[in-house]
Amino acid sequence: MVHWPEVIVSYDSLDKILFSADGFGKFGSLDTEEDWACEARRYYFGIVGKYGAQVQTLLKKVSALEIKTICPLHGPVLNDNLGYYLGLYNTWSSYEPESDGVFIAYCSVYGNTEKAALALAAKLKEKGCKKVVTSDLARSDNAENVEDAFRYSKLVLASPTYNADVFPFMKTFIESLTERGYRNRTIGIIENGSWAPVAEKVMRTMFDKSKDITFAETVVTVKSALNSESLNAIEALAEELK
Repeated sequence: MVHWPEVIVSYDSLDKILFSADGFGKFGSLDTEEDWACEARRYYFGIVGKYGAQVQTLLKKVSALEIKTICPLHGPVLNDNLGYYLGLYNTWSSYEPESDGVFIAYCSVYGNTEKAALALAAKLKEKGCKKVVTSDLARSDNAENVEDAFRYSKLVLASPTYNADVFPFMKTFIESLTERGYRNRTIGIIENGSWAPVAEKVMRTMFDKSKDITFAETVVTVKSALNSESLNAIEALAEELK
């Protein structure tokens, strides 16, 4: 079992075919030329991601087989460079980062939290960070944001305080991560709040049941708009995460 009990992985020992059910599937049509990994990564973390332990068990069994072709239920038949696909699945299912980089996920009411997030991105690039990706959670696909959070080694969450909580788009995003077993990552936090900022506390608490999460020591607190104090904190956070 990789996903649901009714989709069992099977092996044809005569033709050396692995019928992989939901494993090794991808989104997208079969008549387009596109990179396999992008849509397969989004498929994995959207559909299979919670079941990393089961995938690891599968991969251990598969390692003893001679495989010439992988036939998933969704996506193209795979018959070349199978080590590449198996390697990615091993990385994804063990919850290890695929790439060294920082994914900055933010939401913003009046634009000031966005300015803080983009200022951090600029500082990271100045300090030589090889890969920095930003996303406005209110204006992007949540599935793609989840994909990027799992792809990169570091995550920054930037949210205003909203009704003594966090902005709804941020809450949905974090819940999407934790229910898929998000772990083995470093997380930095930017919060905004004019008189009683609590976004940092709320976001940190949402990861209480997550394993192997390291929070950056520097927390950036923006009180409505950036000032010299919050800009200095952004500099310090960038230094930690670079």
